[in-house]
Amino acid sequence: MVDRVKLAVLGAGLIGKRHIRHVLEEPAAELFAVVDPTSLGQEIARNAGVRWFPSFGDMISAQRPDGVIIATPNQMHVRNGMDAVEAGIPALIEKPIVDDVTAGEKLIKMAEAKGIPLLTGHHRRHAPMMQKAKQIIESGELGRILVVNAMFWLFKPDNYFDTPWRRERGAGPVFLNLIHDIDNLRYLLGDIAAVQARESNAMRGYAVEETAVILIEFKNGILGSASVSDSVVAPWSWEMTTGENAAYPKTEEACYMIGGTHGSLAVPSLDIWRNPAERSWLEPFARKRIDVENQDPLVLQIRQFCNVIRGHEEPLVSGREGWETLKVIDAVKRSAATLQRVALP
Repeated sequence: MVDRVKLAVLGAGLIGKRHIRHVLEEPAAELFAVVDPTSLGQEIARNAGVRWFPSFGDMISAQRPDGVIIATPNQMHVRNGMDAVEAGIPALIEKPIVDDVTAGEKLIKMAEAKGIPLLTGHHRRHAPMMQKAKQIIESGELGRILVVNAMFWLFKPDNYFDTPWRRERGAGPVFLNLIHDIDNLRYLLGDIAAVQARESNAMRGYAVEETAVILIEFKNGILGSASVSDSVVAPWSWEMTTGENAAYPKTEEACYMIGGTHGSLAVPSLDIWRNPAERSWLEPFARKRIDVENQDPLVLQIRQFCNVIRGHEEPLVSGREGWETLKVIDAVKRSAATLQRVALP
């Protein structure tokens, strides 16, 4: 048997606890330690039967894991990531990989120079449905892809905003939610050349946006639109359509619609719509649904992290990929602030 990969989890918050649970359940991995300065983190480590450390430095002084999962608050990602790279330890960093584009570039270059694997926790790329959607697009069955529409529409209840930071700039659906959708679109369709965005906080009036609309220009000529709102009662979002997280009610609607010259694709249902004979708006449609096995992408992400550490695979979502997605979100925020089209380098 191959020795299990020893993984430490930094941060015992909501996503950190999910990572801890999945590492404990993964046959290829062993939970090495929980690193969190709080008494809650200490309790979680005790319940899991593993060592607890208040800081990364304390852990390294005692013993080194094979890899670390960084699930600390966003503003700590750069420091934690650099600590891991300096120690020569591969790291899976939750999205966003950093909260600052410039600092992110420094971290990425440092990891690449040292040859230390750095992964970003955009786990949705690991979903079998996303893998199949990419295969369909690249197969040419849809013809030339021309347009995409992405939606994140749902209603966050009032008590969600009882936590003060959720009412402040940087905590709105663009940064917290749209970043997932932008990463998915980049994975399916390619890199983004420019964006133009508008935001509104007309409903709640908080400092943070609650609704945004974005025009997207892809480098390969595809045009797209994305609209996000956490203030509308609606079934069109990844959360409500995929069933990935059982906390959300699942609908049979789509969150992405991808249009090509010979057919269109709905995600997550993987319905392919085509004219069976001549292509025409007067012709009837044939719908074909592609079935895939449903698997938790967080589980698949940890499994792949273990394979990356062993040298068996390249990261599906590298640190650089996470940084490129963050650059798009940064451009969206700058466009909304200046009311101008913003091009990406």
